[in-house]
Formats: sequence, C-alpha cells, structure tokens
Amino acid sequence: MTSNRLQRVGPTSFVAFLAGVAAVAGSYATAGFTPAFVVAPVAAFLTRTVPDAVLRFAIVTLGTFAGIDHFGQLLNLALATGLTTALLAGVSFLALVAGRRLDARLAPVGLVGASMWVVTVVLTGQLMLSLGAAVGGAVVVLVAELAAVMGEPSAATDSSVRRRVLGGVASAFGVGILSYLFGRSASGPAAVTSSVDGSGTPGGPDGSGPSSNDSQSVGDSTVTQEYLAEAERRTLDVDGLEGLVSDDFYQVDINNIDPNLRASDWTLSVTGSVEQEATYTYDELTAMGDEQRFVTLRCVSDKINGTLMDTDLWTGVPISRILDEVNPQGAFVMLRAADDYFEEFPVEALEDGFLAYGKRGGPLPRAHGHPVRALIPGHWGEINVKWVTEMEILDGPEKGFWERRGWHGTGPVNTVAKLHTTNRRDGQIQAAGHAYAGTRGIERVEVSIDGGETWADATLSDRLPAGTDESGEAAEDAWRQWEHTYENPGRRHTVVVRATDSTGTLQPREEESPFPSGATGWVSKTISP
Repeated sequence: MTSNRLQRVGPTSFVAFLAGVAAVAGSYATAGFTPAFVVAPVAAFLTRTVPDAVLRFAIVTLGTFAGIDHFGQLLNLALATGLTTALLAGVSFLALVAGRRLDARLAPVGLVGASMWVVTVVLTGQLMLSLGAAVGGAVVVLVAELAAVMGEPSAATDSSVRRRVLGGVASAFGVGILSYLFGRSASGPAAVTSSVDGSGTPGGPDGSGPSSNDSQSVGDSTVTQEYLAEAERRTLDVDGLEGLVSDDFYQVDINNIDPNLRASDWTLSVTGSVEQEATYTYDELTAMGDEQRFVTLRCVSDKINGTLMDTDLWTGVPISRILDEVNPQGAFVMLRAADDYFEEFPVEALEDGFLAYGKRGGPLPRAHGHPVRALIPGHWGEINVKWVTEMEILDGPEKGFWERRGWHGTGPVNTVAKLHTTNRRDGQIQAAGHAYAGTRGIERVEVSIDGGETWADATLSDRLPAGTDESGEAAEDAWRQWEHTYENPGRRHTVVVRATDSTGTLQPREEESPFPSGATGWVSKTISP
C-alpha cells in the first residue's frame, strides 16, 4: 500500500499544494494582515534584498501601472505569497510522504500540521498565532485522506485518488472562505500600504485605523474642529480639486504589511552622542503636550504632477522638548523604526521637528505610523519616519535606508506647482491645483495658456494657520491651492504652471525623474477646444 501511494506523486503533490494554500489562509485567519501573517517576513525579506535597480524600477516605473497604484508593491506581495505557499507546500509534501510510510491513517495529518506550525513559528516567531497555518494545512490533508478511503478498504484505487483530490480542493476552498472572514477581523481596519518612504481612524478619510484598543480621541477636540473649519474657509471653491486638508492621504513605506503596535507597549529611546540617554513611554510623551499642526508631506518618488503629496492636521509634541532634556552632542541623527527602517539627517532639522501621535483629532492611524511618527518640516517624506522607536544622535553622517540605495531624498523638498483640475463654464476654462515648497512657502504661482510664452498670476488660497485664527501666523510647512480662470481661446492649447517660493526662487524648468533627488520641471497639460 505504501508503494502504491508513493507512485502517485502527482495527486500527492497537488494535495500538498492545496495544504500549502490552506496554511497561508489559516495564518491569515489568526494573524490577519499583520507582521504575524506568515507571508509578512518573506515580503519584508524580498523588499530588503531586491537589487537596487529592480527596486528603483518598481518605484519610478511601476509606481502606478494600468491604473493600479503601487503596482510594484503588489507584485512584491504576490511573489512573497507565492514563495511562502511553495515553501509550505514543499514541507507538506515531505510530511505526507513520511506520514504514509508509517502506514497510519492519521499520521500524514499530524506530520503536516506539526511541520506547518514549525515553519510558521520560525518565520514569524509567533507560537500561538502559527497554529492557524497548522490547522489550515492539516484540515486539507485530513479531509483528503478521509475522502480517499470513504466506502473502500483501499486508498490506492483510481476512484479513491480522485476523491482525495476533490476532498482537498473542497476543504482548501472552505478554509479559504473562513480564513478570509476571520482574517479581516484579525487585521482590524488596517490596510495594505505602499512602498517607498517613511512614509484615519475607522471611518476616517483613508479608512486605515490604529491598532485595536487604541481608539481614544487625541488632543483638544474643540481646537481640532476650529482648525479644520478654518482650513475649510480658506479652501478655494473649485470643482474636482481636493481641499487644503486631504480627503485621502497617500500611504508610503517599505512594507507590504505594516507593524501593528499598541501604544501601551511603545517606547522611544534617545541614544548615542547625548549628555543623558533617555527612554519615553507613550503616556510620558503625550503628557508633554498636544500641539496641533497642519503639515504637508510629499514622497521623493512623487512624479512632477503625481498625487503623492497631501496635507492634514497632526497632533503631537515638538521634538525640541526632548532635545532640551538629553542635550545632543552630535551633529546628526538617525531615526529608527519598528519595521527596521532608518533615516539620517542633520540635528538642526530635527530641532523644528514634531513627534505626531494623532491625526485629525484621532489616534495616529496604523498606516501612518501608529502610535508615533516623526514629522520633519520641509523635508521629503522618507525622513518623516513612521513607527519611530529610536532617536540616535551621531557624531558624523551615515547613510539611511534609501541613501544606501542611491536616493538623495533627505534634503529639503523641491518647489512644485501641480495642475490637477480643469473645468469649463460659460465660455471660460478654469485650471487649478496645489503648490508646495516646504518651509520656504509658496509666494506665487503663474499660469501660461500659450505653452510658456506669456504668464499670468494665479489666485492663491490663504495660507493655512499655524495657531489660532487671531495669531495671524501661517503654518510653517503646508501647501497652498491655486486657480486661474481664462477665456476659452477656442483652439487646442497648452497650459503650463510654475511656482515661486518665498525666497524668490522659481520652480526649475528642466524635467528630471524622481530618482535620485525628486522630480523637477514645469507641469503642462494640452487642452482641446
């Protein structure tokens, strides 16, 4: 009987494959879309080991492909899922063969379950949550083995082989359905994120909330509503143009599956070249204050007229309060995160920084770095490290995660005016968009309707406030909207837009790709009559 079973390599391989699929599904059922999901460590390994040229191609070329955002990241996740399934299927096959050698009906079931559990524990380090993978794979083998011998004394006939395969298919399908239902609950409201730099609560604008049991409100809700109401008043009334506070904030980081941290377990360590090292808990950090700021973030991989630039109202603590306590002795700082991400930049940029633990009046969403992230004014999104856990002061410069891969995105952002909306009404055309220059601020946006031959000043939104309405101060690091309405020339024409920052520097005309230092160039759009 053992010999006959070993001769049926094809059906055994197929059942082993189904067991591998079910093991991945079972892991999702217990862990959800968290780092304890068996695919997560494989996806992280691929991200960190892929050749720089391949990673750059995925970011710059496949950032958005066929209408799918972050297409390269999705490919990475698909590859990781396939490799994990293949690994578990291979382990299942060996366990099946070994179990059938024992000539005990339930031996294959036990060996498959045990081997799935061991492999998942090794990958994730989770003893209990790994049982999901074990149960998923074992269920498929159990049903397949029982179906093979149902109604017959022998499990080696052609009909029993067919029943084994059909039983495996049916059970794998069932495990998949149940795992999807349970896994969504285990995942909570968090979602898949995108991949490049460091880059709402449930029901919020982007649908990705914080970890469970961290859903309390953050900051003074009255102040939050006043700030948001004032931002609404300063927003230009342009159809199709996103307001001064973004409806759907872009999500970018190195992960397919984001860390899932509890505020009660989080700490921030300040180490390195300081007079006194220190460690802060979440409660200690939030007790330092609840300042609210409008801050714009732009990803270094953002195309010149792309959409990886957004603004929101953040709640947090100025980093200067921590620096005053530890007294830095070095000139550089390395921020490190729970997902092993790290970025280095000058301490002087850190002095005006912000440790955000809230967003739009609620806790910081998981996809945006819950429980705490850094916001460094005027710099590319990659150094606004999410899930920050360590602030190491350095005596000399070191390369960060992306600098080691050839990017130079730690410096101040490039000035940009984007053209995202055109409207037609009563013989007129309205062009509109957003402009951003980091802490330099936008002073002027100009529009040309003849391909850059002549220019006219656009109307700018009022700057977002830095404090109360009475302060008269403007947000240090926030975008502005612009719009320009003109008579329809009745012919095909090209609209060009450019911005000037508060230092009088004009947005560069020369077009450059995002790699290595961020996209530059004037934005243009051809409009039909």
